[in-house]
Amino acid sequence: MLGKRAGYTFLLGLMVMYGVVALRGPRGIPALFEKRREIRQLEEQNAAAAAEIERRRERIERLRHSGTEQEMEIRKQLKLLRPGETTFILPDPPKPGAPGQPAEK
Repeated sequence: MLGKRAGYTFLLGLMVMYGVVALRGPRGIPALFEKRREIRQLEEQNAAAAAEIERRRERIERLRHSGTEQEMEIRKQLKLLRPGETTFILPDPPKPGAPGQPAEK
């Protein structure tokens, strides 16, 4: 009877050790958490892309149905002015850390 019990205990010990190694290994719990993090990140990217698509669809609809929106877009892209209009072109603000810029103290 003692041999059978020792055999079961040994087998149970092997199973526990295998479980620990499997859960801590490269395909275990840490990998599962990493996959879940990646899934959350991809879901956020998909949501942002869907919002951008919807924003662009709304803009297309505005352009399709509004003559003034169309005119403004054409004038902006072709840089056209009406007689008597003046356009002011402002330089881009300097970027922090750009070469030739003084360092902030």
